[in-house]
Amino acid sequence: MRRRVVVTGLGAVTPIGNDVATTWRALQDGVSGASGITKFDPAIFPVRFAAEVKGFDPLKSMERKEAKRADPYTQYAVAASVEAMADAGLTAGNYDVDRLGVIVGSGIGGLKSFEEQHDIFRERGPSKISPFFIPMFIADIAAGVVSMRFNARGPNYATVSACSTSAHAIGDAFRTIQYGDADVMICGGSEAAVTAMSIGGFANMTALSTRNDSPETASRPFDKDRDGFVMGEGAGIVILEELEHALKRGAKIYGEMAGYRATGDAYHLTGQLPQHEGLQRAMRGAMQDGGLTSADIDYVNAHGTSTPLNDSNEAKAIAIVFGDDANRISISSTKSMTGHMLGAAGGVEFIASTLAIRDGVIPPTINYATPDPECGDLDFTPNCARKREVRAIISNSAGFGGHNVSIAVKRFEE
Repeated sequence: MRRRVVVTGLGAVTPIGNDVATTWRALQDGVSGASGITKFDPAIFPVRFAAEVKGFDPLKSMERKEAKRADPYTQYAVAASVEAMADAGLTAGNYDVDRLGVIVGSGIGGLKSFEEQHDIFRERGPSKISPFFIPMFIADIAAGVVSMRFNARGPNYATVSACSTSAHAIGDAFRTIQYGDADVMICGGSEAAVTAMSIGGFANMTALSTRNDSPETASRPFDKDRDGFVMGEGAGIVILEELEHALKRGAKIYGEMAGYRATGDAYHLTGQLPQHEGLQRAMRGAMQDGGLTSADIDYVNAHGTSTPLNDSNEAKAIAIVFGDDANRISISSTKSMTGHMLGAAGGVEFIASTLAIRDGVIPPTINYATPDPECGDLDFTPNCARKREVRAIISNSAGFGGHNVSIAVKRFEE
């Protein structure tokens, strides 16, 4: 018998709020986090806007010296983890440190630190490279720093699978508890890729929207006039817990982990199989893993990047997998508001999906103006949030390299 796993804590740093409550309110209100780039001078770039984290103060969750030695992606991860642990009511002394683990990933890692230290090397020579450069840059260090923060001595590692990173982290944490290797897991992802090299690289591969004159309307998943994604940043961290462990300490429960499936396309560096066949297998597998059918799912939080290829393929995949239930299910892409947070996307979208169960609210797909025949006639929850009962959800993630993840969460019932 695999152990039951529930969600007991949530933490987030996003372009629309530096905590879960603010982010969830903004998602329901249809607030866009996109605006002109402030983190570097974008004047010479073809894309000059992004969904940046705003007003973030790392000193609220880290000591000054620690923050100085941490890339922003690590700072975001720590802040979101602190919020999630507090939300779960887990404090020093009320958990077994050997049974608490951490899986926190990043698609890119400390890119800002890499760029800064490379400039120092080119301008001043190798002796001036910071001795903290490597631990600031590597993609696993956020997991390490979070584990040290909470003295978590259970399983500890990072997932790196582009835009599926934090979904893989949550799914792997689910399995870790199911199989008895931990009782509580801190899991999710963090990203801070609004940098010159990142924006330049993504822009040159024509993955980004070029709506410089209207950043707030640039992310328009499933809309016929979509022209690319909007770069986002931040962190999404959740606390997963073995059911009896949670009940014994009287924890509040947001929902129950039902199923998880990861698949690979083995097809293309950046594209997907036609009709997102790999994501189809992931969705079917997540439902099968959780003993669910299409009739049980009320909401799909789509990967929905606002790129021409992804959105039409994903819409077709959803229509094929859910069949007659597809038109009954609410679908939305919260990337229309947060931008694409890369390795943090799946974590934040998992949080939004879990809160949809709790509150019976479907967050909208904003900027949806012109239906795309290639995306079919599915219900993409256009522009306004909607109240409805949500018994179970599917949250989809997909990443460059052909990485697909679907996670199913259901309402908790003893």
